[in-house]
Amino acid sequence: MPPTLASLVHHSALKLTVRAGEDRLDVPVRWAHVSELADPVPYMEGGELLLITALKLDAGDPEAMHRYVKRLAGAGVVGLGFAVGVNYDEIPEALVEAARGEGLPLLEVPRRTPFLAISKAVSAAIAADQYRAVTAGFAAQRELTRKALTDGPEGLLAALAAQVDGWAALYDASGAVVAAAPEWAGRRAARLTADVQRLRERPAPASSVVGGAESSDHPENADRVELHSLGTSRRPRSALAVGTAAAPGTAERYAVHSAIALLTLTTERSRSLHEAGLRIDAAVLRMLLAGEPDHARTVAGDLYGGLLDAPFRIIVAERASGSAARAHAGPQARVPAADTDGDPLGALAEVVESAAARSGEAVLVVPEGERLVVLATDQGAAVAACAEYATALETARPAPEPTPNGDVDGLVVGLSAPSGPIAASTAYKQAEQALSVARRRGRVCVEHEHLAAGSVLPLLADDAVRAFADGLLRALRDHDATGRGDLVASLRAWLSRHGQWDAAAADLGVHRHTLRYRMRRVEEILGRSLDDPDVRMELWLALKATSTD
Repeated sequence: MPPTLASLVHHSALKLTVRAGEDRLDVPVRWAHVSELADPVPYMEGGELLLITALKLDAGDPEAMHRYVKRLAGAGVVGLGFAVGVNYDEIPEALVEAARGEGLPLLEVPRRTPFLAISKAVSAAIAADQYRAVTAGFAAQRELTRKALTDGPEGLLAALAAQVDGWAALYDASGAVVAAAPEWAGRRAARLTADVQRLRERPAPASSVVGGAESSDHPENADRVELHSLGTSRRPRSALAVGTAAAPGTAERYAVHSAIALLTLTTERSRSLHEAGLRIDAAVLRMLLAGEPDHARTVAGDLYGGLLDAPFRIIVAERASGSAARAHAGPQARVPAADTDGDPLGALAEVVESAAARSGEAVLVVPEGERLVVLATDQGAAVAACAEYATALETARPAPEPTPNGDVDGLVVGLSAPSGPIAASTAYKQAEQALSVARRRGRVCVEHEHLAAGSVLPLLADDAVRAFADGLLRALRDHDATGRGDLVASLRAWLSRHGQWDAAAADLGVHRHTLRYRMRRVEEILGRSLDDPDVRMELWLALKATSTD
């Protein structure tokens, strides 16, 4: 630790005597400075032991000494050393009383102790402290490196927490806690997710300091937390949090910087492995879609655990633009944390991978240009995270900024029904079909199961279908507009009753012969036979597509 006034007082060669401020001798001394100026404050930085002989001071004047000592204390001077036997045989009582009044330590320096000896003692103590800190820092670096090699990031965090006498935590790209040490620190670290996400928005390397709140389980953790981004890319992929009771000293700072370097190396190495894994993922996916599940299992080995054998779902996501993106942009919503860099596909990949990592389940993620394909366990955390993220975008996303060509970037997602390796290609087609429906409806995410369990009628909202329906029925509506009959309503009633004349006529309140006449007029105007089931189907769908008009 750095030298203190107490250590100087106990220095056997200096023979210093405490005359005031006995209860403040544990304050660190940054330097020893000699000045005989009546006002040395402009030349002080704080933390100094000021040495004087009172050559230019009226040390016997109580009022002058009060002003003098008050200014020294205000400037951060930690102590005053007064040499006796030079200008004064003993320290004037006015100066002693002023020092006591301000609580400023006052040390009596005997004539046989030169100021230079005190300066040398302070300098030697500072140098020794710095040497100890550097030595301890190198020792911490060796220990952290050993732990990183033998026990991975978890061991490194445990060693770092011990070095700084606090706690440490590692976050993934989404701001979720990956590991923490000691074990209790996980809950403390989880409360800083929002701060980590804000840190990720800044170019790497970035750091910030946040204060801590009292923990009911660990009240000693009203701590100071440093957050550091990890990685060398523009957008960091992870972060380190270090919580301590006070600002780290030199040795602790060495340990923190060593941990940052080691974790950054791990992150960059993990990125290279991740890119290699993407190539394997793409090959395995191609084999599954080609109907070669056995070959896919051979290539994958144990890489995906039981993912390729258990029921899984396929997610297909693409960028949305134009009206589809505007349709799912809420006017007062907030952008989800993962979607902050203008890359919706990358954000979705991070959400899915982070959820899978936290739950310990395997997931296969394959970027394909402007498309992302995900194979994930049915009813698993990755699928749930995808659905939650899509819901957040749908209900809580601000209107995206238009791109130069006038379109608006967004995200559309299609989710297949549960499937297995034999039917992977079918699941992929289901996801594509759901994606197509999502795009037409202006939705963020559509599940294929919901399409099969619902009605085909909502699909008629497509503009192309409505245009076809308007064209098919226009001649009948033009006829009705002249007041010469009600052919559209009659056609709807007749089709809804499956061609039963009496029931349809009763619904309309007309004679069945009148209804027969109207249906013949429909055939004449349209030039199509109502005996043809395809014609009846098209007319019914056209009526349903325009039923809101």
